[in-house]
Amino acid sequence: MSGPVTTRLTEAGARAAGPFGRALRMGLDLVLPAQCLACSAIVGGEAALCAPCFARMRFLSAPLCAACGYPFELGAASVQNLCGACTRRRPAFNRARAVFAYDEASRGLVIGFKHADRTHGAPAFARWLARAGAELLPDCDVIAPVPLHRWRLWTRRYNQSALLAFALARFSGRPCVPDLLLRTRATPSQGRLGRLARMRNVRRAFAVPPRRAAVLAGQRVLLVDDVYTTGATVEEAARTLLASGARAVDVLTLARVVRPV
Repeated sequence: MSGPVTTRLTEAGARAAGPFGRALRMGLDLVLPAQCLACSAIVGGEAALCAPCFARMRFLSAPLCAACGYPFELGAASVQNLCGACTRRRPAFNRARAVFAYDEASRGLVIGFKHADRTHGAPAFARWLARAGAELLPDCDVIAPVPLHRWRLWTRRYNQSALLAFALARFSGRPCVPDLLLRTRATPSQGRLGRLARMRNVRRAFAVPPRRAAVLAGQRVLLVDDVYTTGATVEEAARTLLASGARAVDVLTLARVVRPV
């Protein structure tokens, strides 16, 4: 038994058994053939995606907005190398970069990692993040994930952004502080909200715990999240970090929504 059937069985077992199931899945990954993270086809070596899935992915690269990382081919750049939105109002963070566009080709990959316990892709995602964030990592003192509220963490059982942050820290050698930032209230799902509604939804939703204030003071933080949609969440998180003593904040995400600015 191999391919998609094996993947469904092992994922079902992992969900049913919680952390023990995920450990079982990691053990099975050592003996089963490597599979494409998107479609579960058998792949060779350390490839994360099969050739057809890789070809469909829209990996983001220069030219990009110097601030938010928006690809210029779909938005007008100003003389400051900023997209229209960042020309009108600079975000609280310095720079944001993402690995690939969040679209039909990548949606299943992201949703599987976020909601379906397909966490075994984190090491491959870390390599991609390091490549996309090549200009950010040298300026980073500490890596921190965008946090989940404790109730959402309890129901989901893991924070996908923390998994990305830990994997990136291991790959890059930079320190990761998973509780540098806390989510102080449970915000409703933002899936169907526009930018203004998202900004209201996450306003004052984050805090730096007192025990981490000394760790944060004067540090350049690389904030890691799974998807950059409107930027409202990472901007509020960055604003909180800066108000609590961070020297600067950059943002690195696995995916970002790309639409006309």
